[in-house]
Amino acid sequence: MRVRDRLSLVAMLAVLAACSAFENEDDSQVATDCSIAGQKQFVLDAMRDVYFWHTLLPANVNPAQFANPEELLAYLVSFQPLDLYSFITSFEEDSQFFGAGQYQGFGFSYRFVAPDDPRLTRVFASSPAAQAGFARGQRILTLNGRSIADIQTAEGIDALLAQSTVEFTLRDPDNSEFAVSVTQDVVTIDPLPQWRVIDTPGGSVGYVEFAAFVGTADPVFDSIFASFRQAGISDLILDMRYNGGGLISTTELLGDFLGGSVANGLVFSRTLFNSNNSGANRTSLFQQLFNSLTLSRLIVIATESTASAAELVTNSMEPHVEVTIVGDTTFGKPVGQVGIEFCGKILRATAFESVNSLGEGGYYDGLPADCAAPDDLSTPVGDDADPNMVTALDYLANGACPVSAIPGLTKTEHTGNPDRKSRRGPPWLEFADAY
Repeated sequence: MRVRDRLSLVAMLAVLAACSAFENEDDSQVATDCSIAGQKQFVLDAMRDVYFWHTLLPANVNPAQFANPEELLAYLVSFQPLDLYSFITSFEEDSQFFGAGQYQGFGFSYRFVAPDDPRLTRVFASSPAAQAGFARGQRILTLNGRSIADIQTAEGIDALLAQSTVEFTLRDPDNSEFAVSVTQDVVTIDPLPQWRVIDTPGGSVGYVEFAAFVGTADPVFDSIFASFRQAGISDLILDMRYNGGGLISTTELLGDFLGGSVANGLVFSRTLFNSNNSGANRTSLFQQLFNSLTLSRLIVIATESTASAAELVTNSMEPHVEVTIVGDTTFGKPVGQVGIEFCGKILRATAFESVNSLGEGGYYDGLPADCAAPDDLSTPVGDDADPNMVTALDYLANGACPVSAIPGLTKTEHTGNPDRKSRRGPPWLEFADAY
């Protein structure tokens, strides 16, 4: 049986997550002083206790020097350049995103394909962006009438997109242009936008696009893998090119469907805390479910937006089945956070690292692609003409990367924003580039 012990840390009780996403239980230490001074002291005490790199924190910190707990946290994490992940958000936003898969925003993701050329990578269905005519592959020409070059030189595109209403000028792939004003609203993410069984000369192959490790994915997994199991799927393409992570419970559940049959009772992952909390270290074991696949080969489609829980699943499956990464090197987040509630807020402090059954982790530079392929914005995700799909199916058919897809023989397109490794914030902004 999988080890799912309640995690008891000195400062709080929480359930782990692999990204900046967690399921919370009751806090064992409540912040009784919710003045600004009290909140700052609470954050400092919690960080000294649970922070994974707590030994790097300065011995003498005067909370009075900082205007609020967010400013104090920014100072504390500045002593560990690897930590792009610790943040404070409201309890409401936190619960909304990881429980219901919702966030306040426009409903699109983008990336730069050139310094002044941001393109839409995905648009969430029924979002304000979708209703305004946004579509994958469109180029953002101006925001509020200003050029992208001007915005990047000044406050940056991410700062501008924090505004509640923005006027966008977009260019379609056919070079037609249109301008539209869009106001942020609640965006609901479909964590599993598509899945299907692909008939190939070598047999049936399963394909599933997985967008986010949020709780709404859990009940959908069983029907998806039931159809895969009925089709006798042993080769699966798991498309996580924009998946920035999420709940560890959802991560482990996916692991059960992927590896529960071939690795039942074996180690899926190990979670390791700092020296203050080594007693909370835990091991997660594969558990066979009725619709677990008898998996032989797993293809993971990835980009630099593939992070955290998506990387954890990939790394944890490596010792048990043949795993091949198609696309680009992943983001590089082998650590996760715990959630500490205080005064209507949540402190997401980086508190643990995750390793697989062989003790392998520490992939801060990302998991490298085995078969390089560009994320072609002119084709829909998962389309037959999608270079990632072409490469994945070619690999499954021939047991090797196409010559043009061997890393080093071709230069893949950079799929991240130029400043993505310098930004800090909630995962719905940081990893998925979702606005």
